[in-house]
Amino acid sequence: MKRIGIYAKCSHPDAVQVAGEVLEWLEGRRLEVFAEQQLAQKLDGRGPGYERIQIPALVDLIVVLGGDGTLISVARQVARQENYREIPILGINLGSLGFLTEITREELFPCLERVLLGNFKVSRRMMLEAVIIRDDREIKRFIVLNDVVLNKGAIARIVDMEVWVDEVYLTTFKADGLVIATPTGSTGYNLSAGGPIIAPGLHCFVISPICPHMLANRPLIVSDDSQIHVEVRCKDEHVVFTADGQVAVDLQAGDLIRVCKAQRSTLLVDSPSRDYFEVLRTKLGWGER
Repeated sequence: MKRIGIYAKCSHPDAVQVAGEVLEWLEGRRLEVFAEQQLAQKLDGRGPGYERIQIPALVDLIVVLGGDGTLISVARQVARQENYREIPILGINLGSLGFLTEITREELFPCLERVLLGNFKVSRRMMLEAVIIRDDREIKRFIVLNDVVLNKGAIARIVDMEVWVDEVYLTTFKADGLVIATPTGSTGYNLSAGGPIIAPGLHCFVISPICPHMLANRPLIVSDDSQIHVEVRCKDEHVVFTADGQVAVDLQAGDLIRVCKAQRSTLLVDSPSRDYFEVLRTKLGWGER
C-alpha cells in the first residue's frame, strides 16, 4: 500500500490533531497521502486537499478518524465510485469504542504498521441499495451501509406503509415509521426500535416497524436476495426518508421505495485486539451489575 487516504471528523479537535500526526507518520515512510479538502485546511494547508468523492479512486487504504458516523459516511463515498473497486477502511475511534470504529487511539500506529505490511484481516459488510420512485420515475438512489428509514414528521400522525417482499404482499404497517437494516445496521436505529442484533457475516435484512399501532407487528428478517418494496400511503402527513441517518428526502403520497442488496460491499479492517462480540459486550454493558 503506497497511497493512503485520510478522512476525519473536522469538528472534533482531537481528530484533526491525530490526523496531522498520521499524515506526518505516513510521509515519514515516503507514502503518498490524500487528505480531504476540509481536513487539509484545518491542517494549515499541509498538502493540496481533495474532494471527499475523489479520494477513493486515488488510494489503496483509507484511514477514518472519528466515530461510526464518520466511517458510515466514508463507506458511502467509496460505494459511489464510478469505476468501483474495494478499498479497506481502517476506522479509528477517538471517543468511546464504536461498533464499526473498533481501534482506539493507543492502537492506531501499531495497527497501521501491521496493515501497511499486509498483516491484517478485513470484515466484508454487505450494503443495501434503495431507489425512490415517484410517478414511475426514479428520483433518488442510495447505496448505504447501515439502514434506510421512513419516519413521520414532528407533528404527523401514524403513517401507513404497504410492504411487499419479492412481489408478495407482506402487510401494511401502521406505525411511526419503518427501518430496513443490514446486519451492520442492526445495532443502529433497528436496535432502538426493538429489532434484533444480527451478526455482521449473515446474509439478510431486518424490517422493523417503529412504534407500530398493532402490537402484533414485529421485526422480520428476510434473505438478502429479497426485493423489498414499500409504498407510502399518506395524504397530508409529512414523511421523511433517510439513508444511514445522514441524508434525507421528503416523501409524497404514493412514493415507492425499492430496497435490495447492493452489488458493492464495505471492507473494514478488523481490530487485532478485540472481536465483534467483545465490542457488543463493551458497548451494551452486557454482564454488568
